Amino acid sequence: MSEQQRDSGLVRAVGTWGLTASIINIVVGAGIFAVPAALAGSIGPYAPLAFVVCAIAIGSVAICFAEGGSRIPTSGGAYGYIEVVFGALVGYVTGTLLWFSDALACGGVAAALADVAVSVLPPQARAPAHAAVIIGAIGTIAWVNIGGVSRGTRLVNAATLLKLVPLAVFVIAGAAAIHSANYLPTAQPGTGGLGRALILALFAFTGMEVALAASGEIAQPARTIPRALAMAMLFVMILYVAVQVVAQGILGSSLATSTVPLADAMARISPALRALMLAGAALSMFGWIGSDLLGSPRILFAFARDGRLPRVLGRVHPGSHAPQIAIVVYATLAIALSLTGTFAELAVLSTLTVAPLYIAGCAAAWRLARSGVALAGAPLNFRWLRAAMLIGICSMVGLIALASRKEIFGLAAVLAATVAVYWLSARGQPGRPDPESP
Repeated sequence: MSEQQRDSGLVRAVGTWGLTASIINIVVGAGIFAVPAALAGSIGPYAPLAFVVCAIAIGSVAICFAEGGSRIPTSGGAYGYIEVVFGALVGYVTGTLLWFSDALACGGVAAALADVAVSVLPPQARAPAHAAVIIGAIGTIAWVNIGGVSRGTRLVNAATLLKLVPLAVFVIAGAAAIHSANYLPTAQPGTGGLGRALILALFAFTGMEVALAASGEIAQPARTIPRALAMAMLFVMILYVAVQVVAQGILGSSLATSTVPLADAMARISPALRALMLAGAALSMFGWIGSDLLGSPRILFAFARDGRLPRVLGRVHPGSHAPQIAIVVYATLAIALSLTGTFAELAVLSTLTVAPLYIAGCAAAWRLARSGVALAGAPLNFRWLRAAMLIGICSMVGLIALASRKEIFGLAAVLAATVAVYWLSARGQPGRPDPESP
């Protein structure tokens, strides 16, 4: 199926600022309100360097995604152009990893949001309220997105601005409360601590692929996608480094043991600022879910349009032009995962499963550039794309190597199961080529 047919019925209404806001919103999620403590526990005051290293790695991946997205902008984002380059099997595997990783992350963030919301209630009321918050938050955002991509984008834009206010207050107010002695290292970090710190920092940077899943609805994609990625990722890197520096400068060695590091840091200045940080964390989680439900259901939509999921998921609402059934199904899956898991459990697997997607996306973008493919006007044509590809691929291979043996085996099992499902489904559908045939 051609990219024009795959995206028929959709409206290209997302501009540069809308996509930039969506990327920032999905990347700057709940992680930045908790990751600073974990980083400090792993490598102490060297934590800002971990953000810089991971920014280079993710920046290289983003360049490749911008190149590929500017050449084949289609629903499903990276899945769409990976399939064009490497064929149906690789496209199916990476696309499945993409939506599966997104659903795990969405469930985890929704569970964390519910934890924050019910913390002020009496213990006997927390269990039913926990479920109500999850269903209410995801259900409300899904309803907004069913109304059309423009409505979903407006929600994302508003959430992005609101979630950045507490972080801006944290950096500005906290800068005056920094103590230089808190940057002195008490011990040199070990290899294990450095590896875990890089994984944690990389987790805080992932998510751009979710926003790009709505590439079939991006206006002037050859120009919009590269610009939005560049602005968003540069902003995120500066923000993360600033937050880590301020948190370390205020809390010092106690940062490593804090469960709410930004709130604890602001508590040393004003109780009101601590409350603002807690509210900001909840708002950030809600906004993250908004961006996820704007992008991730489009992956199911693209799969259905390609005949790899039930065709009903590929239907578009005649009035709003939104893939409403895909949105409802994805939201239901995210609610189920959230009700049965925790943020930590779901986030770890989500982070690891995205690495193969990044590897395939980098390689596919380079192949598209070498072949001169461009379906939507002049592409990015990044001069040092080969270097970006190599840095991105090597970084993701390193991420997998830094994981525990159990996590690596789990990823291998997911990959094997996805390949098996593809082969079984291909054999069972008349008219589709045998996956073993050339």
